[in-house]
Amino acid sequence: MSLLSLAKLPLSADEGWPDLVRIHPGILKVFLLLVLPFSLLPPAMLYFAGTHYPEVFGPAAHQRDWAVVAAVFLVAELATFTLMGWLIKQVGNSNGLAIDHHDSYLLAAIAAMPLWASSLSLLVPSLIFSAAISSIALALSCALLYQGLQALGRKREAVVATEAVQIVIGAGLIAWALLLVLALV
Repeated sequence: MSLLSLAKLPLSADEGWPDLVRIHPGILKVFLLLVLPFSLLPPAMLYFAGTHYPEVFGPAAHQRDWAVVAAVFLVAELATFTLMGWLIKQVGNSNGLAIDHHDSYLLAAIAAMPLWASSLSLLVPSLIFSAAISSIALALSCALLYQGLQALGRKREAVVATEAVQIVIGAGLIAWALLLVLALV
């Protein structure tokens, strides 16, 4: 799959997604080659930022054991991925989208990629910059979920996909907020 095909995923249900359906990577392969490496980014970046410029996270950040924060964050991320894959399947099925177990976890992994990559913004010691990059990443994740649900759910009804995305994103925002609280409190 080319980088051009990947770039088209948030823009269209007809571009890039058919390649993923054709390739049909196994869940273990998706986990080992996509989820695990990308989910290591946020804990690594939290550790880096917390040990190099903890003052950005507030006065209590100096006393934190950033290695423990990073490890707990990683476990929470992996649990969140598992729950999001399950939720995508449940919401898709309840909205008449024929999304199978495999595709729901593939979509959970792909939709999380911009959020994982946005953690690289922690290389810059500015929470405002990180928040702006995270907002862009969230918008990309929403677009990926919307297009992915249409493509993988095999039902091209915008209203159905929008309803499903609203539920999944709502749950994802709650999970994301909990992860941020976990990291910053």
